[in-house]
Amino acid sequence: MAKFSRGKNLKNWKSQKPSARTGKLRIVGGRFRGRQIAYSGDPVTRPMKDDIREAVFNLVGGWVPGRAIFDLFSGTGAIGLEAISRNASRAFLIERHFPTIRIIRENVQSLGEDLPVEIAAEDTFFWVRNFLKQPDNWPAEPWLVFCCPPYELFLSDVDRLMEMLSALFQAAPADSLFVVESDERFDTQLLPEPDQWFTRQYSPALISIHRELKGENAYPFSPDLPPPVVS
Repeated sequence: MAKFSRGKNLKNWKSQKPSARTGKLRIVGGRFRGRQIAYSGDPVTRPMKDDIREAVFNLVGGWVPGRAIFDLFSGTGAIGLEAISRNASRAFLIERHFPTIRIIRENVQSLGEDLPVEIAAEDTFFWVRNFLKQPDNWPAEPWLVFCCPPYELFLSDVDRLMEMLSALFQAAPADSLFVVESDERFDTQLLPEPDQWFTRQYSPALISIHRELKGENAYPFSPDLPPPVVS
């Protein structure tokens, strides 16, 4: 079975970093730490809360530098921009909600015109299928894939979600990392290689992490070997 740990109760946990204003999200680490980006408030996008994003990057932040980031179901782009702030090599932000795409573009421009960010205004499933058909365009560096879809997709379209993750698993270079955000209704045993995930609960979110090592060095992500925290 996957390793499971209950994270901090975020209802009682107060981050030491300043909160964003209403309608804003906050970059919590890296060179853009403290910078605020826009959020429309539209529930369609359901961005990962600042405190949960901070907790996630406390777990995986040390593996971000030099990796290609895939922010699937990107919403406001906060995950991908957080990773760019922490020296990811590049980021792909994929979101089909056109009003939100405008906000993503504005958020990217607010941080810098020359950021290594590619924004795709497409359905994530469609984008991934096309991306996987073009191996010559795949980033050669290890990937860090964030899959944070609307929670309802884990109920209404879970087979397609798992098929997409499995295909990305097959394509990803050695030492790639996968992070999946669901809620408590999702059975994490449905994930590809279900015994090799480390899951933490930050109610209502479940954060599942898998490190995809291949060949002689293959072993699952281990909570006993946490990455260094990058603030």
